[in-house]
Amino acid sequence: MVGWPTIARLCLVNMAIGGLAALPVNLFNRLMTVELSLPALLPGLLVALHYGVQLTRPVWGHRSDARGGRTPLILGGIVVTGLSIVIAAYAILVASTAPGMALLLWIGAYAALGLGIGAAGTSFLALLATVTSGRGKGGAATTAWLFLIAGAIIASIGTGIALEPYSPERLVAVVAVVAAIAVLLCIIATVGVERKLGHAPAPEHTALGPALRATWADPAARRFTGFVFLSIFAFYLSELIFEPFAGHVHGLSPEESTKLSGGKDGAALLGMILAGILSSLRIGTLRMWAVAGCLISAAGLLALGAQMSLIASSVTLGLGNGLFVVGAVGSMMVLSSEREGSTGVRMGVFGAAQAIAAGLAGLIATGMLDLIRMILPDATAYATVFTLEAALFCAAAFVALRILGQSPASPPILQPGE
Repeated sequence: MVGWPTIARLCLVNMAIGGLAALPVNLFNRLMTVELSLPALLPGLLVALHYGVQLTRPVWGHRSDARGGRTPLILGGIVVTGLSIVIAAYAILVASTAPGMALLLWIGAYAALGLGIGAAGTSFLALLATVTSGRGKGGAATTAWLFLIAGAIIASIGTGIALEPYSPERLVAVVAVVAAIAVLLCIIATVGVERKLGHAPAPEHTALGPALRATWADPAARRFTGFVFLSIFAFYLSELIFEPFAGHVHGLSPEESTKLSGGKDGAALLGMILAGILSSLRIGTLRMWAVAGCLISAAGLLALGAQMSLIASSVTLGLGNGLFVVGAVGSMMVLSSEREGSTGVRMGVFGAAQAIAAGLAGLIATGMLDLIRMILPDATAYATVFTLEAALFCAAAFVALRILGQSPASPPILQPGE
């Protein structure tokens, strides 16, 4: 086990992943939909491709278990992720003059993005679960996701400021700098961490098939995988349409909508900090944060659909998202590390469920939006999707009450920083 300074340094990996992942989901999606006037379904399909490729997460997790080394997968994955982001930005530059070439570049870039994030993200979470003690896992999960949201905030707001005035050429240059910073952060984060662990535990199963079957045979893991799918489906349903909503309905510029997205992520960061402080005072459990987060997120979505204050509604949605993450990911960290030698493959199974849900959510949200906008005003079309998402969050809250309360994944108290 390692100390909290090392854990905090390791979480720079999640900051890098969060910063890179925020760009295609938020900024690139908005530029394709608004500036390039492309159907919202196109970025939806591309993001679905990127999540679909992340079905390889169990493979990466099992490989890191079997080989006993997660750092090479983290660094290799983040390099692939950074390169794919730069290529996707370059495709936006050439889209107006060579749309066919842009489409081919986007397909390749988003597929590589899925591979990179799958390899780096799964290996990072497995390493984090390995280096922390039993009661420290909740705090480690909170720290990791604080860094993830912080990375998304810094990348969103920083990129929005650096893009003024916006031009496709400026976009490519800014994204290249963001990618380089992300790779540097991961190098700093992982240097010497695995050496402190000594000999890695032998994998529970040396072949992938038996490892997957053993994970699925665990009732707690099976139930939690179902909760991950439902809750993440709700979580990501508005992800691809939030910035286009700000542009189509409220008339915000790319710089303004990117900053609004960063503000929403800032509210999520505040929610996680709030949950951490209350937990340190012995107030709240992982199940409570998951349920409260789902319900508050639903309230924010209904407010967005009802054309209430854009900033207040976005902050409410972000706050709920932050509380939800603490409950769900804290549970995931504990459950994935219950069996020594299978941490990676368990994290990979949960990650694959998350990827399927996120990909389907983006595809369904953008497809619905395109269809509804053909017959109804923009504001009504977006409100319909937001209302559906709010209903799914309420359903996820109900499931959390039943599943997380019965699962050994729920420790009594989440103690950040202990």
